Amino acid sequence: MTTDLATPMLLGCDFSSSPSRRKPIVLALGQRVATRVQLRGLETFDTLDGFARRLAQPRAWVGGFDLPFGLPRALVQALGWPLQWHACMQHYRRLTRAQIRDQFAAFCDARPVGGKFAHRATDAPAGSSPSMKWVNPPVAYMLHAGVPLLLDAGVHLPGLHPGDPQRVALEAYPGLLAREILARRSYKSDDRAKQTPDRLIARKDLVHALEMGQTRLGLRLKLSHAQRDALVDDASGDRLDAVLCLLQAAWAQQRHAAGDALYGLPQGLDGLEGWIVTA
Repeated sequence: MTTDLATPMLLGCDFSSSPSRRKPIVLALGQRVATRVQLRGLETFDTLDGFARRLAQPRAWVGGFDLPFGLPRALVQALGWPLQWHACMQHYRRLTRAQIRDQFAAFCDARPVGGKFAHRATDAPAGSSPSMKWVNPPVAYMLHAGVPLLLDAGVHLPGLHPGDPQRVALEAYPGLLAREILARRSYKSDDRAKQTPDRLIARKDLVHALEMGQTRLGLRLKLSHAQRDALVDDASGDRLDAVLCLLQAAWAQQRHAAGDALYGLPQGLDGLEGWIVTA
């Protein structure tokens, strides 16, 4: 596979709001030629500062990031926060995690059973958790930690906020692509006791399907033997999740190359809530 240096690098990010050596942020790097996506490497970051420095580097890229880029409009309206995305995010970043938890919990407590959380329009087609959840998974804290890094790096957020057109960040969700292949089979766990042979087999099946191009994205993943082993052997699924985000970024890049300024995001997306790419 030849490399076109004029083609922007692709990034796929499995994000952590509290990265550590044990649970780092994982960044998959790749490049697309036609419908083939070559995995170039994997990088890890055990601090938010280190990841921020990586985002600020001048190399052109299109990236898919596994963290929410916006909050539900119903939540923002109920709390009386700014209804313009950038102003809302600037308000949000100034809050502590404790303040976020308390305000979101009070919002939920005032709502009926079965409808405690507010949802974004993208949640239903993507099958994603509400971006206001602060536990299991704590995606509200991921937004709180991650979006300010993207803003400070000056990247372009299609449909939300203009920035450097050479560095384009999109909200991705690996579970969306994984479910297309595995349905409800689980392929990962951070709990060693749950890192079972069935989950290992699921990771093998998932990687094989990606290499064969057996998804609606119409892209084939190109791996070396060592890369394939690394993805399959990572029982946490973090490396594989980064690669799933990489493929979603590749699909978006392909849409943009065909003339879509929004990188495949819907034309009528809510500019406060954002949208998960490929949903």
